[in-house]
Amino acid sequence: MSVCVRAVVRVLVLQAAWALGGGQVRYSVPEEAKGGTVVGRLAQDLGLEAGEAEARRLRLVSQGRRASVELSGASGALVVSSRLDREELCGKSAPCALRLEVLLERPLRVFHVEVEVTDINDNAPLFPAATKNLSIPELNTMPGSRFPLEGASDADIGANAQLSYTLSPSEHFALDVKSKGENKNSVALVLMKSLDRESLAEHRLLLTASDGGRPSLTGTVELVVSVLDANDNAPHFNQSIYKVRLPESAPPGTVFLHLKATDKDEGINQEISYGLSEAVSDKLKDLFIIDRVSGEMRTAGQLDFEDVQSYDLEVEARDKGVPPLSGHCSVELEVLDVNDNAPEVWVTSLSVPVAEDASLGTVVALLSVSDRDSGSNGRVRCAVWPPSPFGLVATFAGSYSLVLREALDRERVSEYEVEVRAEDGGAPPLRASRGLRVPVSDVNDNAPAFAQAVYTVLARENNAAGAELARLWARDPDEAGNGRVSYSVAEGGAGAGSGSGWRPASSYVSVDAESGRLWALQPLDYEELQVLQFEVRAVDAGKPPLCGNATVQLFVVDENDNAPALLPPAGGGPGPWAAGEASASASAPGSLWAWAAWGAPAGQVVAKIRAVDADSGYNAWLRYELWEPRGKGPFRVGLYSGEVSTARALEEADGPRQRLLIVVRDHGEPSRSATATLSVSLVEGAEAALAAAGAVSAGAGLRPAAGAEGGAAAAAATNVWLVVAICAVSSLFLLAVVLYGASRWAPRAAVLSGPGPATLVCASEVGSWSYSQRQSRSLCVADGAGKSDLMVFSPNCPPPPGPAAENGSAEKGPSLSPYSSGAKRAVKNKVENRSVAISRKRKSD
Repeated sequence: MSVCVRAVVRVLVLQAAWALGGGQVRYSVPEEAKGGTVVGRLAQDLGLEAGEAEARRLRLVSQGRRASVELSGASGALVVSSRLDREELCGKSAPCALRLEVLLERPLRVFHVEVEVTDINDNAPLFPAATKNLSIPELNTMPGSRFPLEGASDADIGANAQLSYTLSPSEHFALDVKSKGENKNSVALVLMKSLDRESLAEHRLLLTASDGGRPSLTGTVELVVSVLDANDNAPHFNQSIYKVRLPESAPPGTVFLHLKATDKDEGINQEISYGLSEAVSDKLKDLFIIDRVSGEMRTAGQLDFEDVQSYDLEVEARDKGVPPLSGHCSVELEVLDVNDNAPEVWVTSLSVPVAEDASLGTVVALLSVSDRDSGSNGRVRCAVWPPSPFGLVATFAGSYSLVLREALDRERVSEYEVEVRAEDGGAPPLRASRGLRVPVSDVNDNAPAFAQAVYTVLARENNAAGAELARLWARDPDEAGNGRVSYSVAEGGAGAGSGSGWRPASSYVSVDAESGRLWALQPLDYEELQVLQFEVRAVDAGKPPLCGNATVQLFVVDENDNAPALLPPAGGGPGPWAAGEASASASAPGSLWAWAAWGAPAGQVVAKIRAVDADSGYNAWLRYELWEPRGKGPFRVGLYSGEVSTARALEEADGPRQRLLIVVRDHGEPSRSATATLSVSLVEGAEAALAAAGAVSAGAGLRPAAGAEGGAAAAAATNVWLVVAICAVSSLFLLAVVLYGASRWAPRAAVLSGPGPATLVCASEVGSWSYSQRQSRSLCVADGAGKSDLMVFSPNCPPPPGPAAENGSAEKGPSLSPYSSGAKRAVKNKVENRSVAISRKRKSD
């Protein structure tokens, strides 16, 4: 029953202590408790469930002093681990408490546990010696004389150290005990009856000291009193108790007291020598010294308030009589504290590294701060440097938590050197510090970023497959996998040439996933692709991964890889030609034909060579050169227009036919070329007009074959007047149509009447334009023509009959073949149909 009552009382006491202590658990355990004795159910008192203490790693943190207690991992109970000796742990200090810190993880919490070691009566009173010798003169020693005795000491405290003294029965002596304070007594042997050495020279008494424990323990000392003769006055101090204060900083040799004792005797019995009593320990005799003659007391060693706060010294003044007499006094020395101890900082727990996305208030470390000084000298103020991003939070007296006050950024600062500074309140204050290294762990909070938002890349066409075009680089300031970047082509493409539709960028280029090098998957063709725009994505290896994009504009730089291409005649009929490279040219398997009248003035356009180059810029800028015949021939070719015109008036001496070899060359490096062979037949003016009309009706602009040419010349000699009439009628009709169209559509197309064959030519962007034999032209944009081709139409009006036509002579050229009436009508109908088609075309435009 009593056990249950004690348990209930203990629980109530713990609850009250918990409420008053603001979270501090207090237990008490008697000293000398056996190992394994349960001090308290700590896990239960902290509100932990069964098994939670072991799961959350409930553990003790010692602060320098051997705790002698430990935590049971399974039950969470606080048990005795080794011998508890209160006197060894705390000496005479009361109460004797073990202050412990208990850590609990997930989340990290700290609890303060105070275990008070209660005293038991395990130490008996102890006298300095087993025997005490006293010398008392006979007769001269009056009854009532006091002889101070050295009291016993008890290592226990409280009631267990409260001593009472008894003396064995004696008719001559009695015991006088006076209280000097808490657990301090002054013991003196009092002479009750004068001594007679002759009747009894020696008295043996037993002094017993009993403590207040239950059961009580005792200690004894035997007092041997020798009865002496003569010197019957003992030295006497002017004070029985001297109280002195001395700072602990006093250097060795400091004089702190002058003692003075007097003796009423005379002579040698009056001479006094001072010294510490035999009751004073050797340790104190090494710390304090007294001048035997002057009674001057001084320090011999260094005082330390943190070890001993006060000293009780028994001083003896002894005369030189025979036997010598002595007087005693007590010197109570109080040591004053000075600020001679700097604060001490311990790190009890450190949780590193700290993630850079850790929330504010995260506990990084637990620290304990103490100062051995007392009062204001022991009051410590703490601060952290630098003041950000960490701060200190006081959790209990002398305990602090280092917490996160500001957000971290590993890319800005990857590691902090934190210094916890402690300063006490002394004058001058003493300081101490403790350095902490707090690394910051990385999280994936930075996306890869390219140096440029848009990259412009120039690549020559016809590059080799696999050629490196550029090197892209994205920076990710994170570390390890969070900063490891891989590249890929994200999106983009271009419309390919020849109507093949849109193609993705991945069919043209590829990017190395690790290095970011941009490769060409195939040779690039400027004529197929001029600009390729796509996005390159950089993705890091973090979780979750972050990405960044950059736009790449790939411009294909044109190379001179296309030779000029000769276009077919304007009428759309067959037109043989041959093309050659810049280094050589070949003659065409067929020839282009044109007609020119004898006597044509210089500068008259005979034909136009039409060519186009698939390249661009200078590579597509064409120039025309006349290779054959060289020298002063009757014809010349426009350098950039391709128009073949007369260089002078044509004469019969020039022959019936001229063969011209024309080279079309671009301005590339190296240049490329094509050749065209043009055969120009020199005929009479009327024959030239008829040939022009035939060319219009055939739509090819080419002269018939050689055999047909001879028959036509023979027929023309017999029917020249019929041909002239047909040409005149056709010319008048065509002129009327042209004039009507010019008056109706003048705002849309300026038409200048004038004779000339109808021609359709294509021109490149660099100036290869259309031509006709006359200076009068109508221009309009042709539908479907490549590279902004121009269509040129001229009214099909034959020239008026010249002298040769009027005279019917054919000496100046081959004669035209005679036409039958059916042929005439066919030619006339074709001319009319062509004129109507031209008129409809203009209306539609």
